Amino acid sequence: MRRKEKAEIILKELKSLYPDAICTLDFETPLQLLIATQLAAQCTDARVNIVTKELFKKYRSVEDFAGADISELEQDIKSTGFFRNKAKNIKECCIKLLRDYKGIVPDNMEDLLSLPGVGRKTANVILSTVFSKPGVIVDTHCTRLSNRIGLTKSQNPDIIERDLMKILPRSEWANFSHYLVYHGREICQARRPKCEICSI
Repeated sequence: MRRKEKAEIILKELKSLYPDAICTLDFETPLQLLIATQLAAQCTDARVNIVTKELFKKYRSVEDFAGADISELEQDIKSTGFFRNKAKNIKECCIKLLRDYKGIVPDNMEDLLSLPGVGRKTANVILSTVFSKPGVIVDTHCTRLSNRIGLTKSQNPDIIERDLMKILPRSEWANFSHYLVYHGREICQARRPKCEICSI
């Protein structure tokens, strides 16, 4: 079976299993999603949502993050891991947003990638979730499952993204990523996948 045919079958099954799959980060504004997605690197969305509940009460605007005391910001996000690097990137990202984009989160890949701490994964989360633009979000679940079910042979996020873009309908790029997150949490876990009850 060709990969494209396989992908279509898997997509249909995952869609029936997780019809309500969406981005699981809590946010109200594009800026909040940008910050939350940066915090989600090497951290669970559940943990990020606990942190951002208080964080977004304290820092309400791009100006608040840009003017934040770096040591204080580090403490505020400490439990997400890699907090020094994340705090530095968030502050610098917001400074650049104010300087170059009038404080507004950009709606295109090129400008998003120019922001400190923003890679293709974060950019695709923003583009697909906020601006309804197609994008494959390659996180740890996407990497693990795409390899396990034979849709790619790569561990490189850029190659995985390209591989999936070739075999999935453009309109389903982001949805497929969300389906994989849900399936990765429920069934296809990293250490003990429940293959005996997996329908794909």
